[in-house]
Amino acid sequence: MSLEHAKPLVAVIATGGTIASQRGASGASAPTLTGENLLALVPRNGCRLRTMDLMAKDSASLTLDDIQRISDAVQTQLLDPEVAGVVVLHGTDAMEETALLVHLQRRLAKPVIFTGAQFTSDHAKSDGPANLSGAIVAALRPEHADQGVLLYFDEKLLPVWGVYKYSTEMADAFRQARPMASPESLGLDGDVGAIRVDIVAVYPGCDQTHLQASLAAGADGIVLAALGSGNANPCLVEAVRQCTALAIPVVVSSRVPDGLLASGYGGGGGGHDLVAAGAIHASILRPGQARILLAALIAAGRGKQEMRAAFGQEMLLV
Repeated sequence: MSLEHAKPLVAVIATGGTIASQRGASGASAPTLTGENLLALVPRNGCRLRTMDLMAKDSASLTLDDIQRISDAVQTQLLDPEVAGVVVLHGTDAMEETALLVHLQRRLAKPVIFTGAQFTSDHAKSDGPANLSGAIVAALRPEHADQGVLLYFDEKLLPVWGVYKYSTEMADAFRQARPMASPESLGLDGDVGAIRVDIVAVYPGCDQTHLQASLAAGADGIVLAALGSGNANPCLVEAVRQCTALAIPVVVSSRVPDGLLASGYGGGGGGHDLVAAGAIHASILRPGQARILLAALIAAGRGKQEMRAAFGQEMLLV
């Protein structure tokens, strides 16, 4: 075996995003750099690097089918005995969703690190190379596999459970709704590509219109981006009862970015009343991640009790 081949191998999966973007003649930025282009900007850190150009998309354009493809690509790399760890280059807009699906579906024996950039490669404050270099170093540490999928950003490693994009302009882009370790993977390996889970916004004075539209569109599940600690109004409580009768699961999250969600309020439309009508409280996960967990549970054929347990498992860690 050559000295070069003896070095550990990190697989780098490129999917697009700001880290791969440059500004064009129109002034708009788009992902145009390949994985090899990006690897040329970072040191090898005593390892071998192998890149895979899976797609070149802004993460705001990703579908659930795209997100499933990324999870499948991670699994392929994990099954390669040569690979010591995996880095996924991803847009920040939906990084928390894709990273969570990988965490839910894959039982890790090797590190998986997601990273990206807030500033394009041709920006004066470009942060992509530093994030990529740090993510590669993190992927070379076997103990990181014990923490589940991790996000590396601005010299920080964050467990994926409950993580959300905090800022549109700061290099330190991500936070957790409550500092905690990620629960173990649930092994939810069903394909989410054909699952439809809609997020319905709750706001003062809203009615059932948007929720009913989701049902009419064939939604398999619904997430409420509710108010406060997970509250709505009597009109939506009645709509949740209808969903329960139709066996369409409803999960209650919140538009508030931080803190534990609790089903404590009554009054006809509070979180307590939503749960009594059959909804599942998300506890920690904000709407984007709650949607991914619900879609993964539906794709895996899990029932209502298993869904409640999955959304409540993080309570054991707070």
